[in-house]
Amino acid sequence: MRTLVAWRMLTHETRRSLLAITGIVVALLLVFLQLGFYFSVPRGGMLILDSMRFDVLLVSKDYIYQSQSSDFPRRRLYQALALPEVAGAAAFYQASGEWMQPTSRIARDVFIMAFDPTVKIFDVPDIERQQELLRRPDTVLVDAATRPEFGPIAAGRTVEIDRRTETIAGTYTLGTGFVGLGAAVTSDVNFIRLFPNRSYADVNLGLVTLKAGADAASVAARLRSMLPADTTAVTRDELAALEVRYWTRRTSTGLVFGFGAVIALVVGMVILNQILSTQILQQLPQYATLKAIGYTNHHLRWIVVTLALIMATIGYLVSLLLSSGIYALLRRATLLPVEMSGARMLTVLALAWGMSALSALIAVRVLQRADPVDLF
Repeated sequence: MRTLVAWRMLTHETRRSLLAITGIVVALLLVFLQLGFYFSVPRGGMLILDSMRFDVLLVSKDYIYQSQSSDFPRRRLYQALALPEVAGAAAFYQASGEWMQPTSRIARDVFIMAFDPTVKIFDVPDIERQQELLRRPDTVLVDAATRPEFGPIAAGRTVEIDRRTETIAGTYTLGTGFVGLGAAVTSDVNFIRLFPNRSYADVNLGLVTLKAGADAASVAARLRSMLPADTTAVTRDELAALEVRYWTRRTSTGLVFGFGAVIALVVGMVILNQILSTQILQQLPQYATLKAIGYTNHHLRWIVVTLALIMATIGYLVSLLLSSGIYALLRRATLLPVEMSGARMLTVLALAWGMSALSALIAVRVLQRADPVDLF
């Protein structure tokens, strides 16, 4: 019964109700966007790492995140091979170089990743298909997501990277994540030519693959106990935790987007509270009539809460539709993994209902003025 009464009150003044629902839509849309960025930024940091083939990753003890990985001795890979559960250990090199745009003569940072082209490092079809091309000297594959400022990314074009002429053998589609505005892969041999101050003896990452049935967590623990202090071993889950901790605690990501979601909720609650309070004042005679025919303050309170929940649900459905479209646009424009998850939908729905219920309980105090005597 109270749902029917609340619905009638909602549709009694359509324009005012639409205004309240619009405020809720804006607030929840902001929450969806803030949470989308909050959770996609760490995933963006893992974009390249997630595409690599490994069960356990060897990293320097000074590892912060992928772009600041530091390095460790390559011989740690051979030490890891001593474990019977380890099937292979591949070296991975990375560094930031200067890509010179010949027309403007402006140098831009490009992230260079390197490995032995005879080893399948990336689970990326475009790279696997063209991996043999990396055996050619002074050859790179460039990520198709590299920004237009780097010029046309076309096979056969020659470019200058760290004052060395390189030939683009092809492109691949992965995304640059947060390693830079441009990214490319090359062979380990060519990497040393590009960066002569680097050595084969020092690697940035060690990709350890295990034999079937081996437990990654237990192997990682054994590697940590046996390897010297300059190197540590992490599983995929532990690596993801490191990246999430960095992006949410050591950068402004957690503060900006997390606080933004809270502010959006507060704004939505204020808007809804003002609308409900005004609506109750406008409809005091109706509430007084309900009191006159036997409705208690408790019943009236639940009618207002139900009204707020109905508006919040409608606003939620509209904001969900709009945010899903915006997520798709963001994925296309930035290649960030901004995706709508079931957990996020349920979380925002719970926040919407909680926000609306709290706003209603605050606004419902106005009902104390709904006295049946006022009708006469």
